[in-house]
Amino acid sequence: MKKLTRTLFIACISLCAPLALADYSEHPEAAAFVDTMVSKHSFEREEIVGWLSYAKHQSSIVKAMSRPAEKVKPWFEYRKHFISDLRIDRGLQFWRENRETLERAEQEFGVDPAIIVSIIGVETNYGRNTGSYKVIDALTTLAFDYYTYTEKRESRKKFFTIQLEHLFLLAREQNQDPLELKGSYAGAMGWGQFMPNSYRNYAVDFDGDGFADIWSNPTDAIGSVANYFTKHGWKKDQPVATRAHISGSVSEEGLNKMKRPTLTIAELEAMGYKPVEKFAGDSTAFPMKFKAKYGEEYWLGLHNFYVIGRYNPRTKYAMAVYQLSEIIRTRRCVSTQTC
Repeated sequence: MKKLTRTLFIACISLCAPLALADYSEHPEAAAFVDTMVSKHSFEREEIVGWLSYAKHQSSIVKAMSRPAEKVKPWFEYRKHFISDLRIDRGLQFWRENRETLERAEQEFGVDPAIIVSIIGVETNYGRNTGSYKVIDALTTLAFDYYTYTEKRESRKKFFTIQLEHLFLLAREQNQDPLELKGSYAGAMGWGQFMPNSYRNYAVDFDGDGFADIWSNPTDAIGSVANYFTKHGWKKDQPVATRAHISGSVSEEGLNKMKRPTLTIAELEAMGYKPVEKFAGDSTAFPMKFKAKYGEEYWLGLHNFYVIGRYNPRTKYAMAVYQLSEIIRTRRCVSTQTC
């Protein structure tokens, strides 16, 4: 039975592949999308069809989406990619050059400047790698053809179809050309790598020039990242994560599950996780285990760690952001004596 299912799946790929390479305005699922944009958002039909006709299938996007680094690489290798001397130095430079903006963002949004600096560093290496794919190519490929390769049709199709919808909406609202916007293979844009819906919901014009420019303006990027975090529940001056010692065998309930923490520190201690730092017994967290080079590391992620995960729901990603932020903060403290 499994062999038959696989055979049918491969056949489907073969039949659908030509469609993936065709004009996206002629894709079998495009008509329904166009109807939605016309009836729901009052776009001109010819305008949407025209944009879709320029979108091109990108097989490299499908390949990249199918093997994310968070799943493939063990923690100690994943960490090296994002936490390097060069990225730390660039983070310190970014903080120096944007100190006043970061201080204002902390005052207005209550978000730790080190976290903002770290997010922009992890996402785009401080604006140096914002992505070279046309966003419309990425989103049409993933909305209409990604299921052909993965069998995960509905969840992926819905998410990226919504992003394509938001791309056209932000293009209209901001007077942008949707055919020219560039980003990552997933369609994320700018210094902080916002998906189109995140741009519309959280991007802010932090320098007051009338346009929220996350593509080339670090001031707007800083304000937008800070706004994203506060809107997702960041708690000012609260801890993010702590190492944990293990006593005996531990329960793996909730291990590495990037969900809003519900287990109290007291409950986690009863399960065998002893935090290195002191916390109130009713503080909530969830346990994590990472493969280090010479063994296993155990951590507890608190509420703000979960909030970092709203940016990318992978524990390795959130831990990289947290650790990079702590190193940059410490180095800055030593060099400027402003702890």
